[in-house]
Amino acid sequence: MPTPDVPVWFAALLDRELVRWVLLSQLQIAQLYQHYDILLRWNRRMNLTTVKPGPETVIRHYCESLFFAAHLPAAHDKISVLDLGSGAGFPGIPTAILMPNWQITLVESSQRKAVFLRESSRHLPNVSTRAQRMESISDQSDWIVARAVDPSEILLNVPRIGAHVGLMIGEKDFLAIKHDSRIAWADPVRLPWGDRRLCIYGNVSRET
Repeated sequence: MPTPDVPVWFAALLDRELVRWVLLSQLQIAQLYQHYDILLRWNRRMNLTTVKPGPETVIRHYCESLFFAAHLPAAHDKISVLDLGSGAGFPGIPTAILMPNWQITLVESSQRKAVFLRESSRHLPNVSTRAQRMESISDQSDWIVARAVDPSEILLNVPRIGAHVGLMIGEKDFLAIKHDSRIAWADPVRLPWGDRRLCIYGNVSRET
């Protein structure tokens, strides 16, 4: 798959917004833009995102996913991650680009979106896609991550398929699950781009 030329505005925006937390190589920026370019083209035919193309999409989808991945408290270099309800590939694909030693599996029940995920991640050797519902997953991963998915549905499955969980959710959603006995949550990390949203990370309780 040929890599499109990266516009100056795209690279500059990533650098400006993430400089405090993430240092991206030229290759990683090119990989992120490649996904962005495919996303825009496919979004004309199917509903992958309703966020306005341009800086809004870069910040909302790419910067937020990279921030989330950079704060995920992984204890070792090589981990397995399940991105449940991956949709257009967030946070899974930016995570895979930022952390090439991690093995990322994108789980998406929509067959059409799963086709997009496979096509848009063909150049990433550490990414695989499963077109299935989270309830049908049987194998374990080190981390379960999700964004824009009902957190109560995630928590129903986490004890069975993962030892740790990371979510990108709103403050109200976190208040609804923060006392769930299945998860020991660390202090939330606020996303720096407004909308009162959080990155939360937790360990599955040993009593679960």
